[in-house]
Amino acid sequence: MDGERDLRERLVDAGVELVLEGGTASVGLREIARRAGVSHGAPRRYFPTHRALLSAIARRGFEELGARAAVAVGGTVGAREELAALARAYLAFALERRGMFELMFRHELLDGGRQEEAPDGPRLREATLPLLRHVTDLVARCRGEAAAPSAAVTATALWANLHGIAQLWSWGSLQLALGEPGAGDGGAGSPDRLIEAALDAHLGPAPR
Repeated sequence: MDGERDLRERLVDAGVELVLEGGTASVGLREIARRAGVSHGAPRRYFPTHRALLSAIARRGFEELGARAAVAVGGTVGAREELAALARAYLAFALERRGMFELMFRHELLDGGRQEEAPDGPRLREATLPLLRHVTDLVARCRGEAAAPSAAVTATALWANLHGIAQLWSWGSLQLALGEPGAGDGGAGSPDRLIEAALDAHLGPAPR
């Protein structure tokens, strides 16, 4: 069984490499098999569909994002500071792991977590929902209320705002809008002030 598990992990490793090198479109079973040093048909034993394979790769991305988030919030004081740290970790991940970031949220390509979608595969809901629930709890604490539907709406809107910042920053669009040197290359400056603006917009200005 360990050998079987090791081979499955090698196949996922190869898929992660492909996603990081060329994005979702570059991921194919034949190339993954070649990189893992196995026959072309071997991946089908573990991933009966392309969707199942992409889901396993995306789960790796969520695991890495979760680990980065845990490190980022270490030593933070208060819900607002923790939210800011999570936001910076999210954007850093998006800019450094662009192919993976794109795949992770392409749910039309992935198994969301229902039993009929992935009876033996990764449950992406188990990887994605806890982080959003945590953000919802932090939003509620910032507003001095118990977690409620309104906090969930605000947390989801904040996430959408941050996701948009990540995408537009990676394309250089926001640097161009802000008139920053090197605008358009996707790498100039820092999006930190946009993170603060997003937090202010959704939570109100930080206490001074």
